[in-house]
Amino acid sequence: MTSDPLFYAAAIPAMIILGLAKGGFNALGLLVVPIMALVISPVQAAAIALPILVLTDIVAVISYWGVFDIVTLAIMLPGAMIGVAIGWMTAAQVSEQEIRLIVGVVSMLFALNHWLRARTRRDVHAASVVKGSFWGLVCGFTSFVSHAGGPPYQMYAVPLRLDPRVFVGTSVLLFAVINAAKVGPYFLLGQFDTTNLVSSAILVPVAIPSTFLGVWLVKKFDTEAFYQLVYALVFLIGLYLVGEALL
Repeated sequence: MTSDPLFYAAAIPAMIILGLAKGGFNALGLLVVPIMALVISPVQAAAIALPILVLTDIVAVISYWGVFDIVTLAIMLPGAMIGVAIGWMTAAQVSEQEIRLIVGVVSMLFALNHWLRARTRRDVHAASVVKGSFWGLVCGFTSFVSHAGGPPYQMYAVPLRLDPRVFVGTSVLLFAVINAAKVGPYFLLGQFDTTNLVSSAILVPVAIPSTFLGVWLVKKFDTEAFYQLVYALVFLIGLYLVGEALL
């Protein structure tokens, strides 16, 4: 595996994207598993990515230490843990293609809904336990299955119109907890064999610097530009995932 040039041709760009996602552009994280799945199975891609996600989470949490919205975390985390548990229990029944299709459609509808509503009024809502718990559950589930928890988080958090660094810092802490919770189930499902762990170790030096780059780039965007970029990325990635699932 680790000597296959095609593996690195896909894995290195995927790890750069993973680092940028952890550094602040979390919508990009949806592309990590699909890119690696071009040369290996989606299950193996997710298994290789998880240890790297946990390590980059540490870098990201330190970089955004103290910069988060405690109310959003308190609302979303319980649902996210339930979503992780459901993902674990249904891992053998839900296909990767089905998850890609669901996440892709939700992502595109999310962006389209914002652009259409923006013509009449601002897409803003206050904190909601019901909405936050629901999207937290979806976030935990899709994150467990294919590390694709970004759009559900954004479905709830973007309309809160948090400061960009608070928005990112909140997602960093949320996914750090989710990814840590996934380690045990992934181990029990037998996804951490020697080949996958060696591949993860080789790719860590690519992901870590990319995380710092993402942290630096987020600081360069003003609030409106940041949110417009998020919506555009979510739509494009959603379109990609739908095409990947249907073709």
